[in-house]
Amino acid sequence: MAERPRTARDRRGWAPGSVRLRTTAAAVLVVAVVLAVAAVALVLLVRGSLRDGVEVTAEQRAADLVAQVEGGGVSALPTGDPDEADEDPDELVWQVLDERGTVLAASQPGLGRLPVDGGDEVDLSDADEPYLLVTDDADAGGRDLEIVVAASLEDVEESTDALISPLALGLPLVLLLVGGTTWMVAGRALAPVERIRREVERIGGDRLDRRVPEPGTRDEVGRLARTMNAMLGRLQDSRDRQRQFVADASHELRSPLASIRQSAEVARAHPAALPDGELADTVLEESLRMQRLVEQLLLLTRADEGGLARMHREVDLDDLVLAEARRVRRDGLAVDASGVGAARVDGDPLALAQVVRNLVDNAARHARSTLRLTLGPDRAGAVELVVEDDGAGIPADQRERVFERFVRLDEARARDAGGSGLGLAIVREIVLAHGGTVGVTDSPVGGARFSVRLPAPGPRPPAAGR
Repeated sequence: MAERPRTARDRRGWAPGSVRLRTTAAAVLVVAVVLAVAAVALVLLVRGSLRDGVEVTAEQRAADLVAQVEGGGVSALPTGDPDEADEDPDELVWQVLDERGTVLAASQPGLGRLPVDGGDEVDLSDADEPYLLVTDDADAGGRDLEIVVAASLEDVEESTDALISPLALGLPLVLLLVGGTTWMVAGRALAPVERIRREVERIGGDRLDRRVPEPGTRDEVGRLARTMNAMLGRLQDSRDRQRQFVADASHELRSPLASIRQSAEVARAHPAALPDGELADTVLEESLRMQRLVEQLLLLTRADEGGLARMHREVDLDDLVLAEARRVRRDGLAVDASGVGAARVDGDPLALAQVVRNLVDNAARHARSTLRLTLGPDRAGAVELVVEDDGAGIPADQRERVFERFVRLDEARARDAGGSGLGLAIVREIVLAHGGTVGVTDSPVGGARFSVRLPAPGPRPPAAGR
């Protein structure tokens, strides 16, 4: 399914699934919940504190009345004027009741008896707000009296309403500020990501040299940009290697094809110019060369796909080395195999035989007269194979290049001897796939000394990285 084109609305972050919008919505939601809970708790705490203050005032008034009654009787209490019955209740009213509930004294006689059984809060006539009720007992000359004090909660309600109004107005403003701030901060934080996305969108298979902009920070976005640039670098290197590999393979295959075609054209144009059988010999020789090259290319392709060393069994490496020594002796070279001892490794016998053959062929190609083969355990317990020749050796600055594909330090000599520049590259791929290492140094006999170390039989360590 084709990707939906990005619109200006998407780029501004208003898309429903955008990180910027979801981050802002989440921040506003969390802050809204926290502020709502805090506002409710604040209102309840303030209201409770004010109510406690009113209750303390009423209790103090009741205690004063008890002291007056017990000290001088009911007659000592200052009572209100009955003519003020039609007036609204005062903020603090009180009454003294006897055992039968008769009102003996009151601050406002015209209010009627206070409803002492109505709970902590009571409603008085002509009062807009409820009253908080407090009672206390007094002993006046052997009579049990009840002191009832009612305190208005009007100030509590007004203070609470005065607090709710700014909260109701301020909370949306705070949420708006939080949302705007989060939107701006998220936009600034995600701006490098958007620039990275736009740059990646422009990068194609033919533009792997481009890199995403790095913000220069040490945060997650900075690490993402650096990681993507490193990945693009690896992709570019891989593409360049593939292109070089194809170019080199085409060049190597073109040489035998050109030789066959040239011989065929000469034989066709001048049948008597070539001796009998020379055309067939040329075609056979060049086709065998092509076959070897194709086989090597297929082997390197398997190595790139991780298909080497999949067969695991113990291999007598000394048998492979001695067989190669006998083969090279038949070609007239002196081979010193006295240092070959019994050694077993775990791996693919065909691939390991290829390693030994390539190393021996390379040494035979460059040796003047002598090869020396050594095989046995090294100091670390691994199996070490050493192949030395008395040739010209390899310069120190070229010892890593010889393991690259299609690299020949002596182009004319290697081509005449049938070398394709893939033998040592194949050696390295196979050795690495078997968890080993390969290197080259100077040989005491005068030429190059190739050393291969492979793990001894047992649990195989992970293959070495490239």
